[in-house]
Amino acid sequence: QVQLVESGGGLVQVGGSLRLSCAASGGRFSFNAMAWYRQAPGKQREFVASMTSDMITNYVDSVRDRFSISRDNAKNTVYLHMNTLKPEDTAIYYCNFGGKTDYSGRYASPSNYWGQGTQVTVSS
Repeated sequence: QVQLVESGGGLVQVGGSLRLSCAASGGRFSFNAMAWYRQAPGKQREFVASMTSDMITNYVDSVRDRFSISRDNAKNTVYLHMNTLKPEDTAIYYCNFGGKTDYSGRYASPSNYWGQGTQVTVSS
C-alpha cells in the first residue's frame, strides 16, 4: 500500500519561501509520476505542479515562475519549492503518487493515492 507523508508547511509572510516535502513508501517511486495539488477554503482541489518519471514538469500558470518541483528518487521524496508566496497561495497542499500520463508522456491526471496534506498560510 502506498503511503505519502507531506511536511514543510507553515505560516509565512508575503514574499517568503517554503519547501514542501512528500515522502513516499510502498510503491515504485522512480517509475511513477508525482504531483502537488492544493485546496483553499471553499474551493475545489486544484493542480499545482507535476513531474513524471522522465522528469517532465508541468505547472499551473499562477505558480509557473515562482514554484519549482523536484524529486529525489534515492530518498523516494518529491519537493515543492515555493518562492515569492502570495496570500492566494494559502491552502492545504497535497501530494499525489502515480498519476496518469498521456500519449506524449506528459502528466495528465492524478491517481487515488494522496497524502494527508500540509497547511500553507501566507499572511499579508
